[in-house]
Amino acid sequence: MSSSEENRFTVWVFVGAGASFPSAVFADFEGADTWICKHRLTGVLTEYPLNTGIYEWAIERGAFTPKKDEHTQPAFIARFTSASQEHFHYENGARP
Repeated sequence: MSSSEENRFTVWVFVGAGASFPSAVFADFEGADTWICKHRLTGVLTEYPLNTGIYEWAIERGAFTPKKDEHTQPAFIARFTSASQEHFHYENGARP
């Protein structure tokens, strides 16, 4: 399997409001949405590609271009997220 084929696989990660770490990871959106609704959770559900970092993913898609030296540093890359990832906000199990 080529690198580009591997990168087409994704997971859905739910992080509850105020949480530092995810509380669930799902192979598909439907399973994640059902679980969030069942438990009336508040937080964000985000789609993540497998086998690549979001930093590289965003650069490859033109969603981010490093412009400062700090943009290539480990601390920046470790905290990097991209609003261009598919994501949904939930409040009490519903999408507002």
